[in-house]
Amino acid sequence: MLAKLIVCLTGMPGAGKSTIADGLESKGYEIINMGNAVRDEAKKRNLESTRDNLGKLMLELREKNGPGAIAELVKPQIESSTADVILIDGVRSNEEIKVLRRFGTVKLLAVHASTDTRFNFLQKRGRADDPQTKEHFEERDNRELGVGISNSIALSDYAISNIGLTKDELIETAYKIIQSWI
Repeated sequence: MLAKLIVCLTGMPGAGKSTIADGLESKGYEIINMGNAVRDEAKKRNLESTRDNLGKLMLELREKNGPGAIAELVKPQIESSTADVILIDGVRSNEEIKVLRRFGTVKLLAVHASTDTRFNFLQKRGRADDPQTKEHFEERDNRELGVGISNSIALSDYAISNIGLTKDELIETAYKIIQSWI
């Protein structure tokens, strides 16, 4: 079944995309996390989910299978979904967006946050691949920029500035935007 609406959450790591996705799952939206697709692929290859391994794997998949490779990994989840609205957490390139457009109407919602806010959030989040030093944080940002995330952010249909918002305000703002697209 084609989803009526595929909302792609884009933004630099730590901006608040996963916070929005987690908060909106209770509203009946299906959530597909692009980073989890890479983590699942790492597991299939018996790779530990470290920052280095996941970063290298993400780049390898794109190099071997094209810039839309990560979106290709989530195709089975989209195809089997019966949800009217699917949130794709972590779209990083226009090529991924092209892949997703084959399954429904795509809207891009960018989430912005300051560098300090993002770094602090990532330090507290606790995923194995989250950067714990400024150097690792900058490496990750540069890797993300290298795969084209700035283009998807620039072409977003709407952007939320996650500065001074509470978690509930961020989620509610995203919900209202998405509801206006339905």
